[in-house]
Amino acid sequence: MSFFGFGQSVEVEILLNDAESRKRAEHKTEDGKKEKYFLFYDGETVSGKVSLSLKNPNKRLEHQGIKIEFIGQIELYYDRGNHHEFVSLVKDLARPGEITQSQAFDFEFTHVEKPYESYTGQNVKLRYFLRATISRRLNDVVKEMDIVVHTLSTYPELNSSIKMEVGIEDCLHIEFEYNKSKYHLKDVIVGKIYFLLVRIKIKHMEIDIIKRETTGTGPNVYHENDTIAKYEIMDGAPVRGESIPIRLFLAGYELTPTMRDINKKFSVRYYLNLVLIDEEERRYFKQQEVVLWRKGDIVRKSMSHQAAIASQRFEGTTSLGEVRTPGQLSDNSRQ
Repeated sequence: MSFFGFGQSVEVEILLNDAESRKRAEHKTEDGKKEKYFLFYDGETVSGKVSLSLKNPNKRLEHQGIKIEFIGQIELYYDRGNHHEFVSLVKDLARPGEITQSQAFDFEFTHVEKPYESYTGQNVKLRYFLRATISRRLNDVVKEMDIVVHTLSTYPELNSSIKMEVGIEDCLHIEFEYNKSKYHLKDVIVGKIYFLLVRIKIKHMEIDIIKRETTGTGPNVYHENDTIAKYEIMDGAPVRGESIPIRLFLAGYELTPTMRDINKKFSVRYYLNLVLIDEEERRYFKQQEVVLWRKGDIVRKSMSHQAAIASQRFEGTTSLGEVRTPGQLSDNSRQ
């Protein structure tokens, strides 16, 4: 709306050249709903047109210039006034003048760098969008269109299994093993639990997938843990020598790739949390970090550079450090 209540005299629309053929992807919005957006990858060109339609053909629209921007930005919810832009490209579409009839302006952002995956979390949002602006003396006319970016990775060269012995001295000694330490988002976690010593009455055992979102730096660091999945391994008391298989399908859960120190603003990590509950409702647990990555359906040649960059983010993965917490199992781990 304008200052004087007459409303905008022009409608602005952003249209992509390949809108009919381009794939769309579901993405969670800030209010928790899911919507579909056009899907892009790193290095892909973003092109289209900005369409201006005058609501009253008999009136001319004066402006101070027309432009379109391609922006990638991070917004921390506790610091909403500041938007941290890591990609900012501008194309001038028209010099100051008048619009006397409806018209369209072509634009093209060639081989745009999109280094990070789109993400909407509990304390942070990373988004990419196109923004068309008609500059005017009193109030600019602005139209935005969000897109979604996925980062693809190649299969990790090193993907060792996780094997760990955990226990409570003279009470419980178990060994668990996961077949890999890095999983793609449609993967299956396969493993087994082997009971070497059981002297406490365990009634329930489960594996949780925990997403840990870390935002901020220094004294303003916030950690948010979100339990994505609970997978019951056992209901009842195990006996010594018993082996229990694990098979957990990831495709049914809302997961993102692991993100580490994104633009020095936030990280997203995933952990498998082994939980044992005894008959007195005491809980024993052990966490192990795993890396999640996005596998492309068809990795095109134009994405090879992007895939190489993405795969580098997963090198040098280390297991979760020891954190002494009441109820946590001690371990003798090896990978």
